[in-house]
Parts: sequence; structure tokens; C-alpha cells
Amino acid sequence: MREYDCIIVGGGLAGLQAAIQMGRYSCHRVLVVDAGEGRSTLCRTYHNILGFPDGVSGEELRSKGKMQAEQTGVSFEKDRIIKAGRRGEQIQLFGSSGSEYMAKTVLLATGLTDRIPDIPGLTPTLGRTVYVCPDCDGYEIQDQRTILLGAGEAGANMAMVLIQRTTELLYINHEQSPISAELHRSMKEAGVRYLEAAVQEVQQMQDGHITGVLTEDGQIFESERGFIAFGGNRVHYELAEQLGAVIADNKHVEANARSMQAAPNVWIAGDLGLHAEQATVAMGEGSIAAIWIHKALQQMKKENEVNQI
Repeated sequence: MREYDCIIVGGGLAGLQAAIQMGRYSCHRVLVVDAGEGRSTLCRTYHNILGFPDGVSGEELRSKGKMQAEQTGVSFEKDRIIKAGRRGEQIQLFGSSGSEYMAKTVLLATGLTDRIPDIPGLTPTLGRTVYVCPDCDGYEIQDQRTILLGAGEAGANMAMVLIQRTTELLYINHEQSPISAELHRSMKEAGVRYLEAAVQEVQQMQDGHITGVLTEDGQIFESERGFIAFGGNRVHYELAEQLGAVIADNKHVEANARSMQAAPNVWIAGDLGLHAEQATVAMGEGSIAAIWIHKALQQMKKENEVNQI
């Protein structure tokens, strides 16, 4: 079992940006442990990232980011960390593969998983013409005929945000979950069309461009763009909790706003934390966390040298 100066759990955009920053210090043993999943594996095109005016896929960013980090000496391991603990001053991580990992510091970039029902045709459109984040991609539906697929009040609240972008918005409550009378009233006054119906299929062209949805009663609703808001997303906070971090009521992890430190020798970055869930924010937090991890490791080295005198 090899010991590392820093282990980064999660190889999404936050984890990779942190890995690049850590690797460029050229004085730390760094390992990224990644299960190969996450939001960025689903997004076919990010349009709001500097330097990519025509968009870039999550898979391309991940592939190039991994290569960039490896060029600085960062190691990668495909595994899923399922348990974390402390052994003295070291942090011990346990993988589903049966492997154990030890590190002086840990960066958790485990993110969250969107709750996406198994609707035929939906997944291929994600990040192409169907979106999740109104801050990232509200621009993409500007004045476009848009269908929002969602559940109950999660979808209704999203509809009230999206109606500011387009007047042609249909919210289909796929799960037919309850919505308060007040929200119903607000949607109607804002001009949101509303339908309670199970969606049988998301219709699309071969390039993943949504053309409409088919409901189980046989109706077809045409669309140029789409959004989803089903609520109940799963935040992967468990490792942070096991290492002593404070978990907020919504299961996101609290951290120092300046350094992203969440517990002794534990930092976080990305959608795991309490912030706007954006790729660009995640990358920035990855860099910030790595800078402070470097500082901490340098301080550990100095203290160790003093103790040896």
C-alpha cells in the first residue's frame, strides 16, 4: 500500500483541475482515484467555458485534463472509494476494488448525481439541446420553444426561472407530483404552460437535437430545446462526513470559503460544496483547494524537519 502526499477522490472537472495544479508543484506524490462517472461524463457540450466558443464535451475535457495532469507526474487509479477513516495523522481510503490508500491530505471532488428518470431518448440529448443548469445554459433556450421535463415543485420552480428566457415554455410534470396552489398560480400568471403526463419518449434527430416528446397517451409536443428538473439529486457527501466535515441540511459539505478546507487535512471542490453548481466554478475551486493543500504539505515538511533536529 503506497502512501501519497495528496489523494484526489473524483476525476471530474474539479478533481482534474486540482490534479493539474498539484502536479505543477513538482514536489508531491499525487494520486487521483476516479470511478469514471459523474455529471461531466454526460454533458455533450459545455458552451460557457473560456476558450471554447463552439462548445466542448465533458469527455474531451476529462481526457485532455487527465493527460495534462499525467504529464506533471500525477498518477491515476480507476476505483470507487467507499469508505474513509484516519490512522494517526494519515487518512486511509478504501476502494470497492479491495485496495487501500493512505495520504497526508485528501481532496474530495465526489460531486453529485442528478436524478434522471429512464426515459427513452433523453440521455443522448443531455448537454446538446437538453440542459440541467439555468445559469450555465439558460442562454441556449433564449426565445426557443422549450419543454421542461420535471417533477412537482422542483420542476415548477425551474419553470419560473426559465420563463424569463422564453415565452414558449411547457412544463410536463412527468411524475405528476403535487405542486402548491401558489406555485400553480405563479406559473399561470407568468405564462408557463403546464401538463401532468408521463413521457414515453424524447424525440430527436440523429445529432441529439430534441424535436419533441411523446407522452404515454399518444400526444406529441414539439420542441426546439429542453430542460430537466426532477429534484432529489444525490450529493456524495459520505466520505466527507466520515472524515469529520460538517454536512449542511441539503447534504452539501461546508468548507472554508477561502481555502475550501472542510476538515483537518481534508479539502473539497466542485458540486459537493455549497455553491452554484457550474463547471467553471468547480475548476476554480479545484485550483484554490490545491494551492492550500500545497501550503499545508509545505508546513508539514517544515515541522517534520524541525522535529528531526
